[in-house]
Amino acid sequence: MANQFRSPIFELSDDYVSQSAALSPISATSLGISGYNHQLDDFSLAGTQRAADLTKRTLGALSMLDPIDEVDQIAKAVLEERMRSSLALHDSRERHILWNVIASPVSRIRQVFELMPKESAADIDAITARMHAIADAHKSWMGTIEELAHTGKRTAQRQVTAIATQLETISKGAYSNIAAKIDPAGKNPELHAAAKAAEASCAQTGAWLRETYLPLANPADAVGEERYALWSRFFTGANLNLKATYEWGLEDLARIHDRMWKVAAKIKPGATSLREVADHLEQDERYLIHGEDNLLKRLSSFIEESVRNLDGVYFDIDDRIKNCEARLAPQGAAAAPYYMGPSEDLSRPGTTWYPTLGKTTFGWWHIASTWYHEAVPGHHLQVATVAVEKERLSRFQRSSTFISGHGEGWALYAERFMDELGAFDDPGLEMGYLSAQAMRATRVVIDIGMHLGYTNPDGKLWDAETGFRALVDQALVNEDFARSEIDRYLGWPGQAIAYKVGERVWLRAREDAKNRLGAKFNIKNFHNYALKLGPMGLDPLEATLANWQGN
Repeated sequence: MANQFRSPIFELSDDYVSQSAALSPISATSLGISGYNHQLDDFSLAGTQRAADLTKRTLGALSMLDPIDEVDQIAKAVLEERMRSSLALHDSRERHILWNVIASPVSRIRQVFELMPKESAADIDAITARMHAIADAHKSWMGTIEELAHTGKRTAQRQVTAIATQLETISKGAYSNIAAKIDPAGKNPELHAAAKAAEASCAQTGAWLRETYLPLANPADAVGEERYALWSRFFTGANLNLKATYEWGLEDLARIHDRMWKVAAKIKPGATSLREVADHLEQDERYLIHGEDNLLKRLSSFIEESVRNLDGVYFDIDDRIKNCEARLAPQGAAAAPYYMGPSEDLSRPGTTWYPTLGKTTFGWWHIASTWYHEAVPGHHLQVATVAVEKERLSRFQRSSTFISGHGEGWALYAERFMDELGAFDDPGLEMGYLSAQAMRATRVVIDIGMHLGYTNPDGKLWDAETGFRALVDQALVNEDFARSEIDRYLGWPGQAIAYKVGERVWLRAREDAKNRLGAKFNIKNFHNYALKLGPMGLDPLEATLANWQGN
């Protein structure tokens, strides 16, 4: 029987994904790999070391393999770079001590239940077993962070408090709500008991964080230049001059503000601040959606319309990925909308998630741009296109590689592209788009500024409070979301800059192709080629696109 893989490198990548899934049941569920839905990850130091050992063995095997062609060469380069970056974070213990409300064992455990099948008796048994496993998973994580704290590797107090609050929110019925939706008649008492046990573990873990770990935690928010450089390289796949990037962020924000003031004059003539304009839009009935059901209907129809308008003209969208769902984020989720990709076999579609944060009225003026970012032509089109490219991309590239600079950069480019097409001709929607642009530019400034100890244009030190004011006043972010964002940036150094830094690379690569190819340049061909390259760091992405010949 012929080998099913196009090359030994593709075979090694496939094997690595399978073995990684066995070590991470949460990842297995995310990928749609069966057999692990009743388990949770082992977050102990021994458990994470097993994953690191697998990575080291795979790197050793990879070094012995020669690519057979350009496709293979890219697959090898991506696998090697991502594994080395991952090992650097493991060996430095950065991966263990850097967590926040978006990325932590707590959020990973909670979110995985949204991805699990819930129809059959076997499905319910798996959910029940996994809920019973939550307490041990929490304990394995607590043991790790406590042990590392005593060696001087400590998480910031701000993040500890935020995760404790998140756990307390989850403990107040999040798992019981899952059980009630699955079994409203109460025919599976063990399921409901497991949900209560999971919530009790959340409450206990939250209390432990406040009472035991918080006194050990680091009072400083900033990570400093050395740690920041490590994380920014991981999130962008680029070697950045951080000071120059900070200065560019200030310039970009000023450019965006100039346009915002021009639009503000159309919305509310005489307004003395951009915040005043945003508050006006929040009260304008033309942009308000009342009720969660109406919001979901609008989001779903918006995605469908985007697919219809863009397919065949600016992108070739595979029929298998034209469906993208819109759902409400579960209790305890972060304040920002997000996207989760499809399962490997596409039986579970890609899904966008909107956190209501207890609200029942929503301002469409700033949501529209965000849904181009999360769905089509943003994250869904990019991630789902990768999922179907089985001939060109290894299993590792398709299922286990997301680089924020590449992915978030594309999603922000997607918003920019829709602006170029005239999607935001309405002044309110244009202000929403520009406020999203301003938020990402502000992120570059305050993320680098806070972690590296820069002073802002007013001469004040960038810190949580000055960063908060910049988001509210300059990016028109509401105060609750701004507080959440500041916690996020301080707990995820280098990730927040990836959006704008990545967008800049995508735009630069497109303009380079236009200049090189002249009349031969075709925007649909550029998009199709770029998306099918799969995820990679920004430095190799720009180099690869520079060699595109227009076909």
